[in-house]
Amino acid sequence: MGITGAAINAGAIVLGGSVGLLLKGRIKKDFSKNLMRILGLCTIIIGISGALGGYEHIIPLVIILALGTFAGELLRIDDGLNKLGMFMQSKFSRDGDSSTFARGFVEPTLLFCVGALAILGSLESGVSGDRSIIFTKSIIDGVAAMMFASYLGVGVLFSAASVLIYQGSIEFFAGFFYNVFTPPLIMMISAAGGVMVLGIGLNMVVDSKIKIANFLPGFLFAAAYYYFFLR
Repeated sequence: MGITGAAINAGAIVLGGSVGLLLKGRIKKDFSKNLMRILGLCTIIIGISGALGGYEHIIPLVIILALGTFAGELLRIDDGLNKLGMFMQSKFSRDGDSSTFARGFVEPTLLFCVGALAILGSLESGVSGDRSIIFTKSIIDGVAAMMFASYLGVGVLFSAASVLIYQGSIEFFAGFFYNVFTPPLIMMISAAGGVMVLGIGLNMVVDSKIKIANFLPGFLFAAAYYYFFLR
């Protein structure tokens, strides 16, 4: 079978993040912050593009995200992810990274996993062995990981494990998921994910402290809306 698409993507994140770690502390703090804001602005553009994919269903999208956020707040998903990040911080972090480890793990994990490319690339890789989408995503993620790591530190490297598990699962069960993830469903998921990516960008640019992880149940409500109203 050889190396999987998920492993290629995770490897690109580790490589890019490692380069970012080498740059960390070697560039001026103001420049590093501005670099992070630039990445945040690019992330906002990506988020808006993704969200606009569901413009025909904008009212349902608002309801989907509202219900998802309500469920996420009840489940305290963001707190759980941050606790996981803090636990990993206690095991793997150096003192200099202790204040940013959890953020460096959580935000890149969400950014790398919520987009349509993660689903489409994994499906194509699993079903036909075509990894053109994965290679494109890997380049984008590797560059993003480099910039994240140069500012947030070693926590970014651990987001590669999330990508490996998430995309690897889709890739492994691609034969089943290929019929489940139809284009309209991917459109709804991408629209919901676009709003989440937009929130990540705002956190990066203006430190808005939006709890993005609490939006994640919105994916389930997006799938439910598709199966009940769009099929």
